[in-house]
Amino acid sequence: MESMFKGTTICAVKKDGKTVICGDGQVTMSQSVIFKNNAVKVRRLYNDQVVVGFAGSVADAFSLSERFEGMLNKYSGNLMKSAVELASLWRMDKALRRLEAMMIVADKEKLLMVSGMGDVIEPEDDVCAIGSGGNYALAAAKALKENTDMSAKDIAIRALHIAGDICVFTNHHITVEEV
Repeated sequence: MESMFKGTTICAVKKDGKTVICGDGQVTMSQSVIFKNNAVKVRRLYNDQVVVGFAGSVADAFSLSERFEGMLNKYSGNLMKSAVELASLWRMDKALRRLEAMMIVADKEKLLMVSGMGDVIEPEDDVCAIGSGGNYALAAAKALKENTDMSAKDIAIRALHIAGDICVFTNHHITVEEV
């Protein structure tokens, strides 16, 4: 059975030695009702050294985030190893394969997307976005990064505002974390 609670936009930008992940606060019920406006879908893990943003089914995203945190603890904060091991577990575990969620994870060195298929993707241009408004935020962030001198934080926030203006599943209540 598909979850009734969905919807979010997460955007990440890496620039000038800073990585920012930000997300909106909207949770949508059954594609037609805004259930919550101020959900926090971006958080710090592993002694505040790692930032994670998640999109998809709310319960699945929290479950995935908790499993990722366990991997970080198991592998002493090694982001790539933790993401790859989580993706491997995701592909092999029957229960995890049913999770409808995606994550963007970052530390001071790496920015990665962990997809709903158990893939680990390092964006080649240091910009990525997921969720219902992800394509809008991604396009905006890429354009802003290429054509302005804005900081990573300003680009990510502006990209989310643009997505919020276009996507009915994205709002302007934004949580921002930087590493």
